[in-house]
Formats: sequence, C-alpha cells, structure tokens
Amino acid sequence: MSVSSAPGQPSSAGEASAASRLWTASDIGRWIAPVISFILILVIWQLAILVFRLPRFILPPPLEVLTALINSFPTLLYDTWITGRQTVAGFFLSIIVAVPVAILLTASAPLRNGIYPFLLLGQSVPKQAIAPLLLLWIGYGEFPRVILAFLTAFFPIVVNTAIGLQMTPPEMKDLGRLLSASRFRVFFKVTFPCAMPYFFAGLKVAISLAVIGAVIGEFIGGDSGLGQRILVASGNQRTDVAFAAILMLSLLGILLFGLVALAEKLLCPWYDKA
Repeated sequence: MSVSSAPGQPSSAGEASAASRLWTASDIGRWIAPVISFILILVIWQLAILVFRLPRFILPPPLEVLTALINSFPTLLYDTWITGRQTVAGFFLSIIVAVPVAILLTASAPLRNGIYPFLLLGQSVPKQAIAPLLLLWIGYGEFPRVILAFLTAFFPIVVNTAIGLQMTPPEMKDLGRLLSASRFRVFFKVTFPCAMPYFFAGLKVAISLAVIGAVIGEFIGGDSGLGQRILVASGNQRTDVAFAAILMLSLLGILLFGLVALAEKLLCPWYDKA
C-alpha cells in the first residue's frame, strides 16, 4: 500500500533530489556571475596594456599587482586593520548619533523643520574640505579620521531611518493603542521593527561611505592605513603596490558590507528580501 505525499512536498526521492539539484545550480550561478565578471575585467585590463602600450608605472599588469600583493601582504594587512578599525568606529558612532536624530525628526514637525535643513547643508559640504579643518582643530592621529568616517556615514542612516519610522502602517499603531500599550511599547514593538528594513538599507550605504571617509582622512593627515599606503606608493611610482592596496580596500568594503547584510538577516528574520 503506497502512501501519497502531502501537498506541496516532493512525491518521491527523485523529485527531492531534483529540487536539491535546482537549488544547487541556482546557488552556484549566484557565485559564478561575479567570478566571470572579474575574469573579464582582468582580460580587458591586460588587453588595454598591450593595445595601448601603457608603461608599467601608469597601469601595471594584473600579474604584477598580484605579485606586489603577495610581497607586501603583511604590511597591507596591517594597513587594512588600521583603516578597518577607523571605519567601524566612525560607523558605530554614526549609528549612535543618527538613530536618536531620526526619532526626533519623526516625532515633531517643528524639530524636523529646524534640523533637516542643517543636515542637508552638512551633507552638501565635501568631506575633503572638512578634513584640513579637523586636523587644525583636533590634530593628527586616528580621531580625525574616525570623525570623517562618522560624517560620511551619518546622513544616509538618518534619512533612511526617518523614512522607515514614518512608514509604519497606522492600523498597527491603532492596534497597539487598543491593547492599551504605552507609546514607548508601541515604538519598540511596532514602529521600530517596521522601520528595520529601511534602517539596514541606510546602514549598507553608510558602511561603504564610512570606508571612503576614513581613506580621505588618511590621504590628508594620516601616517598609516590603506589611504596613506596608496598615496606613498603613487608618489614613488609603485603603481603595483597602489593597486594592491586598492584591492585590499575593496575587499575590506565587501567584508564590512557583508557583515551588515548578515546582521540584517539575523536581526530581521521576518523580513523577506526575495
């Protein structure tokens, strides 16, 4: 006597195996696409050098960049650690400051009208123009670079979080009031969870901008880090080392972005990103 399978479930081991193969093919395809794109970039890079006969100090071949990366890896790894910790410090500082500001923007129209223009004004000022002033006011060291990372990451977190707080369905707030929940409880149980997708969207933008802010600080007033390594290598016409540092910087940005995406998946299990 055969037992029929439940609706929506594979009717046989063969169907389950086929579904597993489909999932595996889809998962592999998601990884193959960027690998193919990276290989194409390397091919175009090498062809450009051959066709236009570019000197090595202008554009080094990919193999020379890889060699420089291997030879300078301990130094570049230390520089990556310096840039990474400045980026993360500025990023978390921006979260600590931006979230309360976003709550103020959504809680009161007069506050929103009074604060928002200054936020736009601060975002419109290039961070390269602020960096020399920070060095004058604060001095050299890591703290001005952390402040630059904070300034570049601050605005997207404020804007996205404020938008998310305003997107809470009114019926959900009304349900909380009907259940005699306090405004504090409604905010933390209803409003902020509904804003989490917008909050994390802002974090993803902010973490990339924080890397840029930290590197700008290293360009102008740093004595270590990937930004300073790129500047020194370019000045010495060691373009291969500069490209190797840029590669490490890109990997740092991808790693930090991935950590934010992982935090989103862990903290927002109810949010379907499909």
